[in-house]
Amino acid sequence: MKTILTSALILLIGITSLNAQTIKNKQHDSSKNNYVVLTKKVAQLKPIFLAAEALANEDGNNYGDFQVIICGKTVEDLANKELMHDFLHQAKKQHISIVACGFSLKKFKVSKEDLSEQIEVVDNGILYDFQLQKKGYHNIAL
Repeated sequence: MKTILTSALILLIGITSLNAQTIKNKQHDSSKNNYVVLTKKVAQLKPIFLAAEALANEDGNNYGDFQVIICGKTVEDLANKELMHDFLHQAKKQHISIVACGFSLKKFKVSKEDLSEQIEVVDNGILYDFQLQKKGYHNIAL
């Protein structure tokens, strides 16, 4: 009986701590509107950049960070320097971060060295997306 009560108390403390941390993260980032888009198609970068531009104009000084996470087979396109040139130029101009899913890179045998230095690689793009959402980022998956 003591073990059950002790376990329940530890679980309750853990949940309370997690909720407090989540609230703290949202308060920390609430001064700016931050955005993240998870996509499986490089071709969607053009409309994503147009949306980012419109949001930047709409938000004004409240516009914060904008990140695009690319997962799935399309990570192969990230190694195509000719295809990516204009996209990377536009992303840099608009201060948009392009992020590649490391899990997808491994699955489709794309080397990090084949990517532009401008492309950040995270271990797991889906997990990274959830982590940004917990920090208060507005999110959409395409």
